[in-house]
Amino acid sequence: MPELPEVETIVCALREGGRGGDALPGQRVGGACILWPRALQSPAVDDFARRIVGQSVRGVERRGKYILLPLTSDTLLLHLRMSGDLRVERSPEGGPLEGLQPHDRALFWFEDGLRLVFNDPRKFGRVWLTADPQDVVGELGPEPFSPTLTVQSFYQRLVSKKRQLKPLLLDQTFLAGLGNIYTDGALHMARLHPLMASDRLTVGQAEVLLNAIRWVLEEGIRRNGASIDWVYRGGDFQNYFRVYQRTGKACPVCGHAVQRMVVGQRGTHYCPVCQPAV
Repeated sequence: MPELPEVETIVCALREGGRGGDALPGQRVGGACILWPRALQSPAVDDFARRIVGQSVRGVERRGKYILLPLTSDTLLLHLRMSGDLRVERSPEGGPLEGLQPHDRALFWFEDGLRLVFNDPRKFGRVWLTADPQDVVGELGPEPFSPTLTVQSFYQRLVSKKRQLKPLLLDQTFLAGLGNIYTDGALHMARLHPLMASDRLTVGQAEVLLNAIRWVLEEGIRRNGASIDWVYRGGDFQNYFRVYQRTGKACPVCGHAVQRMVVGQRGTHYCPVCQPAV
């Protein structure tokens, strides 16, 4: 958390305005302050502050779970990890460093009085400033919605890995953007057990799984993501979970009780009737 739909919702708000803030494209950076030094992955703090000032935001993009802000010369990247969030707000009259909240880790302010604040209670989120964003996101797998991710190419990727489906789908080098919530939903919709070996899928099952992944992600985006803790705000997809966090409740397809197990240290929810073990 946040996963692709939540990050996409934030990206749209930063690009177009929303979630209580103005749009960022066209804004010129007046200054930056790293409030918790370990939040900055690269470059060094002094170099970061020197380089970013005076650059303008040219757009807001998403790659997997990363948020990218292409600037005049560099790209600012943020990864929210477990508990990160972003606020766009007007700087207080006392200046951009006034009125900050607990757990604010990085601050960027703009010449017209806006500021962008990175808040992260668990301190897992990270910030990068780089001339080449591929240095950070270059190893990510394809986007789920990429037109180059055909059924055949997806099938070939699955059978070549020979791994359990749930951990494989969570691997960002295999497919970018999926997390626990949407992986559980997609596997349930595709009627595939989380522990099934990826090389045992047929082409038909691979097609069903790819369609299920795209459907749950599209639905999550349509509903502005899922709000299930104190971090991410504004979504309501949590009201439409198929199996995630529904242990003991009725499967929406067959009515059998949803079960929970741990797969790769991640809580995993599934229906033993709709998703029988192979």
